[in-house]
Amino acid sequence: MNNVRLGTSPLQVTPICLGTMTFGEQVTEATAHSILDRSLERGVNFLDAAEMYSVPARAETSGSTETILGTWLAKHPGVRDKVVLATKVAGPARGMPWLRAEVSKAGIVEACEASLRRLQTDVIDLYQIHWPARNVPAFGALYFDPAKDRPCASVQEQLDAMADLVKAGKIKAVGLSNETPYGVHEFVRLAEQHGLPRVATVQNPYCLINRSYENGLDESCHHLGVSLLAYSPLGFGLLSGKYDETGLVGDAGRMAIYESMRKQRWGRPEALDTARRYNALAREHGLTPSQMALAFCYTNRRVASTIIGVTTVAQLDQCLDAWGTTLSPELLAAIDKIRWENRDPAQ
Repeated sequence: MNNVRLGTSPLQVTPICLGTMTFGEQVTEATAHSILDRSLERGVNFLDAAEMYSVPARAETSGSTETILGTWLAKHPGVRDKVVLATKVAGPARGMPWLRAEVSKAGIVEACEASLRRLQTDVIDLYQIHWPARNVPAFGALYFDPAKDRPCASVQEQLDAMADLVKAGKIKAVGLSNETPYGVHEFVRLAEQHGLPRVATVQNPYCLINRSYENGLDESCHHLGVSLLAYSPLGFGLLSGKYDETGLVGDAGRMAIYESMRKQRWGRPEALDTARRYNALAREHGLTPSQMALAFCYTNRRVASTIIGVTTVAQLDQCLDAWGTTLSPELLAAIDKIRWENRDPAQ
């Protein structure tokens, strides 16, 4: 894997990123350290976390993922210089009262300092805003509702906080997550207008059952030089094929284990029905469902780095082994046909 540059930042990362949100809930510290060891051994230099992780979010485990990453870094002196470390500050609390109720300049700075302590590092390479402070349709909501507007920290206030953190040497680059074309444009416009840090990345869902990134945000990011970090490339496991026979029941994965996840966009019946169509298509072409779903992201010109989430070393190896898989023009045309008929059920 050749490293790719994130936006206009100096950060150079592998096109596969290890997501860590399962660390501290489904994954113990010891297993997490083994996954991190193996990931580094296989050449992955990009790690992504968030202050609210692990997931499903609970007050008791909030921050546990960063803490586990911190103990791993402390165990391996010198490794910090070999990895690009990304984490996120949460937006306004979404049913998580243990996080801040509102975003503010002071809150962003405090959150960053707390993440630095948990991660046991002096600097975060990519510091991302996990979701917008303003009212937006996100996490499965399809339509903007102006009736939900409320006072919130401006984009400039958030960039001012990031500028202070960059100046203090606590972060190197800025990213967004779960953003819209308007949001990316505003962050870039105000950064250019006021000499503030320019966003390097946007971390949004992108997979076979959610290609909503292509509906406007793709064009915006392309012209603005903002890199896409694609999360949920396996659609929370639906595109691995493990739910094809059983449905979202039992103990086969997090969608079956956690009711809170089944209530989200990935748990829609239409999402599983469509995933089954893609999974069958993969098998028809001699691929596993995971191979096809991951290759769709790995080989996609829109994606700078694909964020994979695993619970075992074996799963990690399977995801990394899919690198190099190519999809024929005929297979890509068949994928687009399914999308035309089913669109984005997990949007």
